[in-house]
Amino acid sequence: MNSINRRSVLLAGLGVAGAGALAACSSGSGGSTSTPSLVGPDDEVVAAAEKKRGTTGRTRQVTLTAARAMLDLGGGVMADSWAFGGRTPGRELRLSVGDTLAAELSNQLPDRTTTSVHWHGIALRADMDGVPPATQAAVRAGRNFTYRFVTDAPGTYFFHPHVGVQLDRGLHAPLIVEDPREPLRYDDEWVVVLDDWVDGVTGTPDEVYAELKQGMGGMGMDGMHGMDMSGMSNMTMSSASSGASATPSGSGGMSTKFTLMGARSKLLGGDAGDVKYPYHLVNGRVPADPDVYSGKPGRRVRLRIINAGGDTAYRVALGGHRLTVTHTDGYPVQHEQADALLVGMGERYDVLVTLADGVFPLVALAEGKDAGGMALVRTGSGSAPMPTVRPEELNGMIMTASRLKAADDVRLPTRKADRVHRIELTGGMGKYDWGINGKRFDMGDPTANPVLVRQGERVRLDFVNRTAMWHPMHLHGHTYQLGTDGPRKDTTIVLPKKTVSVHFDADNPGRWMLHCHNAYHGEAGMMALVAYQA
Repeated sequence: MNSINRRSVLLAGLGVAGAGALAACSSGSGGSTSTPSLVGPDDEVVAAAEKKRGTTGRTRQVTLTAARAMLDLGGGVMADSWAFGGRTPGRELRLSVGDTLAAELSNQLPDRTTTSVHWHGIALRADMDGVPPATQAAVRAGRNFTYRFVTDAPGTYFFHPHVGVQLDRGLHAPLIVEDPREPLRYDDEWVVVLDDWVDGVTGTPDEVYAELKQGMGGMGMDGMHGMDMSGMSNMTMSSASSGASATPSGSGGMSTKFTLMGARSKLLGGDAGDVKYPYHLVNGRVPADPDVYSGKPGRRVRLRIINAGGDTAYRVALGGHRLTVTHTDGYPVQHEQADALLVGMGERYDVLVTLADGVFPLVALAEGKDAGGMALVRTGSGSAPMPTVRPEELNGMIMTASRLKAADDVRLPTRKADRVHRIELTGGMGKYDWGINGKRFDMGDPTANPVLVRQGERVRLDFVNRTAMWHPMHLHGHTYQLGTDGPRKDTTIVLPKKTVSVHFDADNPGRWMLHCHNAYHGEAGMMALVAYQA
């Protein structure tokens, strides 16, 4: 196996690159119409920032082999997919704050497929972020690449590719960074990974994307671009849990094998999602043959919940229990009680539960899609509930990020923003032209139209959703704060026709993606580059 060093995979011209005018910058935010010089992924300031991170001196070395795998999802369901180490989710990585991770990616994917690894939520060094072509060239088939960085913030994270729609295959796994001075008191942990699944069952993510790219206009539905589609009673709907096709009336008989029509959610402000998944998984298992956590009554368990899905928000509840929310996206919040959580793609929540006696369903309801995943908590005797069980907690108090407040020790100090960017979320299903500020991100010219910042600035991003669909907006390399005292996060749901303002300190120089974590929206172009000026 050939090995490639870090510098050899960086694209030519990434050190100092030209870029166009700052379209995303609001008036008075310091943008310039001249060509700016940008900090490159391997510039000295990136290495200098890495040296400031506290380190234990310990290094955890792992090999991540990305390869084709026949995955057993339980219940006789087999999926011909891609995975790390032949399983999904991949094997959990667990480190302590200050440890260095040295993860060698071995790309054994078929058909000369390139790939990468993005370390979702980690504020790491920019040249290790795993985003071709912004921070590295994609790792070619048959080649290796070693990601090496310090994990300096505790929390619940995960990793996945950042090439095409590979996120919607089996290539993801949890990354847990433990705090040696953990203030929470609990008896055990259970990592819970949620995923919507199509690959190797009814098709592939690339086939899904190809169909979606035709847009509703390609289905004879041009006039429905951006419309509220709740009244589409003359359309044949297909269950989210089946693999059958739906044919819109008046579409000329065009089949929509993968496109889900009529998914609606009040929590999500309307359209809940557009992909028809045959299965929704909890820890890689279908509801008919679920993953089981075995414990004892009275024990306090920390659940680390990760939504690794491509197009689905999940409403999560544990039957017979209330949840104490302690963290979101790795950062502590003021503790709040809830019956259920709303978890968008890319979001993570930590909760504490005190286990009752019996057998209880952990249900991940696919929000607005009339389907879901399930796992079991078993602490005593009793029969397992039906796979379609819907505990009453799902209709109780549902926690969303907007209800949470940052814990005192992680709240950003009050400070006026040095720079403000208006990030308009644009496009729709009619033409499938998702973008930011009316532009599709250009993979061939990633530094065009950057969202500029300077090191040391307090930056405010105003996410203005002009579309008829919700978007989970993810910023690489940083955490931001919702409003002035909301939770610290790296991924947040922006509802249709709403504005969400977030603040972050520009303290991690480099080039960072800002994008919708709907795998298909991001690939269609709802991405931008947040770039530090040199």
